[in-house]
Amino acid sequence: MTPLSFRLLRLLADGDFHSGAALARTLDVSRGTVWNAVRALEVADLGVYKVRGRGYKLADAVSLLEASSVARFAGADAARLSIEVADNVASTNSELMKRASVEAPAGSVIAAEWQHGGRGRMGRPWHAGVARGLSFSVLWRYVQGAGALAGLSLAVGVAVVRALRELGAAQVQLKWPNDVLWDGRKLAGILVELQGDALGPSTVVIGIGLNVRLSPAMRARIDQPAADLESACEHTLDRNAVLGVMLRHLVQVLDAFGETGFAPLREEWERYHAHQGLDVMVTLPSGQTDHGIARGIAEDGALLFQSGSAIRRLHSAEISVRAGKPAKARGARAARPRTRA
Repeated sequence: MTPLSFRLLRLLADGDFHSGAALARTLDVSRGTVWNAVRALEVADLGVYKVRGRGYKLADAVSLLEASSVARFAGADAARLSIEVADNVASTNSELMKRASVEAPAGSVIAAEWQHGGRGRMGRPWHAGVARGLSFSVLWRYVQGAGALAGLSLAVGVAVVRALRELGAAQVQLKWPNDVLWDGRKLAGILVELQGDALGPSTVVIGIGLNVRLSPAMRARIDQPAADLESACEHTLDRNAVLGVMLRHLVQVLDAFGETGFAPLREEWERYHAHQGLDVMVTLPSGQTDHGIARGIAEDGALLFQSGSAIRRLHSAEISVRAGKPAKARGARAARPRTRA
């Protein structure tokens, strides 16, 4: 996707036909250059109809991001944000981390129409279609040090679920530590990166990737079951509204976290927990696996994992429902479990 491709995309975003001649005049290029830009959109998995005598139109209209529209949907909290929309960046998180080192203000937001180097937890790639997902990052600053910010990524998960439920995705859930699920499939991911002194202050960059509309080709690229927000909501969405609502809830939760930490959000997080009280398997960073019951989370965001009669606090692990194992009731509790770190 070149700058010209994005300019063409903006002209075609309404889903109507536009003649090649009119597009060439508007873009101040030749008809052949327009054709090449159309091909770039097709390579980027944006279907384009080409009809002789009528011109070009997108197979599906898209809502492109505009900072002013996002701010309108964010409401009063938009006054605390500096929202920037980029056509193409490698990673919104990486870009904001660079700016954080040169004193970018708290509330800086970067959203990208295309993020060609997006990454998730443990360096995994994050795939998102051009103008069909949301890839954005928010910079926030705290007076506390990194040690006092335990549970922040889980707090962000609460904000995301609140926003998505407001938008109409009623059955959205959370998977520890930082995935958002719908119908058991991944809908969104969260990546939180910190820098600062041990005792404070701290700078946090929160990256969120959300599938808004997934094409069959994009589903095929993703290496796990994936969901999209329009399927969850059962209607087409304005991505400006989605981003604005998410930013509004993020500001509220990030403010509250700075005052009281994660503890007040713990019970709400557990209500959204997809694996609460279920038989699960965990894979530790060492590669060792264990099975037991997901008992919830501690006030610092650690997973409470019951194996036998003991409950362990896990700070890093992969969790999945045990294949072929019937799930226990969500409210089940073992008698007098003991806890070990």
